[in-house]
Amino acid sequence: MTTSVERRPRVRPAASHGLGHRPLPPLSLYVHVPWCVRKCPYCDFNSHEATGGLPEQAYLDALQADLEQALPLIWGRQVISVFIGGGTPSLLSAKALDTMLTTFRAYLNLLPDAEITLEANPGTAEAGRFQAYANSGVNRISLGIQSFDDAALKALGRIHDAAQARAAIEMAQRAFERVNLDIMYALPGQTLDGLRTDLSTAMSFETGHLSLYHLTLEPNTVFAKYPPPLPDDDLAAQMHEHIIEATAKRGWQQYEVSAYAKPGERSLHNQNYWTFGDYLGIGPGAHGKLSFHDRILRQARNRMPESWMQRCLQRDGSHVSEDRVVPPSDLPFEFMLNALRLKEGVEANLFSAHTGLPLTVVLPKLRQLEERGLLDLSAGRLRATERGWLFLNDVLEAFVD
Repeated sequence: MTTSVERRPRVRPAASHGLGHRPLPPLSLYVHVPWCVRKCPYCDFNSHEATGGLPEQAYLDALQADLEQALPLIWGRQVISVFIGGGTPSLLSAKALDTMLTTFRAYLNLLPDAEITLEANPGTAEAGRFQAYANSGVNRISLGIQSFDDAALKALGRIHDAAQARAAIEMAQRAFERVNLDIMYALPGQTLDGLRTDLSTAMSFETGHLSLYHLTLEPNTVFAKYPPPLPDDDLAAQMHEHIIEATAKRGWQQYEVSAYAKPGERSLHNQNYWTFGDYLGIGPGAHGKLSFHDRILRQARNRMPESWMQRCLQRDGSHVSEDRVVPPSDLPFEFMLNALRLKEGVEANLFSAHTGLPLTVVLPKLRQLEERGLLDLSAGRLRATERGWLFLNDVLEAFVD
């Protein structure tokens, strides 16, 4: 891998859009590993089936080149968290992961106790590899369990079975203090009892964090083209109510639409997203949001792994497929889209701090939503009420310019 730093990449000229000068928000790093063993029929992420093994060295070289070219955009800023997602990052060898994290420490102002999360698939879990990941600095792992029912896992196209899921959790808990389980509900043919069993099994491991997602049919997926029989809206609502009640009884607090955590176990990385913090996204298809004193920039990388790797090494900026300044008129919606997902909402002054706009630009809409019982603006916070959470899309539409 090259060790030279690209000091003079193309940098967009500063353009003022009326945003106020304010301190920059916290900064996170997202790293995308695009390969998986097999594409799941519900998945709309940028993932590609690995054939013939992973091109680890080529990927690491390109990742370093991607990071080097982005450095001028984040000079001097502290990085509070790293999230390695995919795809299936746990396909990476322990050596490759160690090289990756070493590169990040060399180039970035990474907090010594930064939260470093790795996504893993139970079908690729190995005890020795998990321990090696931990030794390299990963301190939080997120396991894509999805279900403990073999029939459901088969319907979802997962490569693991229920026994492998349980074994992976136990391996993860031996290697890491912080473990998240991803569980999906409203699965093909799933009953309320089936959801109860899945949730009870997940909770029995007493991990600090649970991510509980309603299965949705996303465009451009196999499930969208060939929809499986899913629970109706009433049954799905009953499942959701049971999740909220059961997790609360066992000590997990719902702090975001799909996130449940025990005290001290909330995901710092995801909370930074939801509070409209900044994140640099590197790797094929990765998205990023970066703030400057006069503008907010959205970026996206080239989606196809081979093209991304080749373009990164050209060092001409062509690996970046999207590079646009967010118009101030879009910022209220983008902020609320994230902040109102949080159960407790956010402090009202965070709107100005992270968008550079005065709160007065949205105050009339906030008051209207408050009068309709959809927002709670007391105690200096912006928070959706229980009713507002049920109609969150309607609330957000009010901020579309």
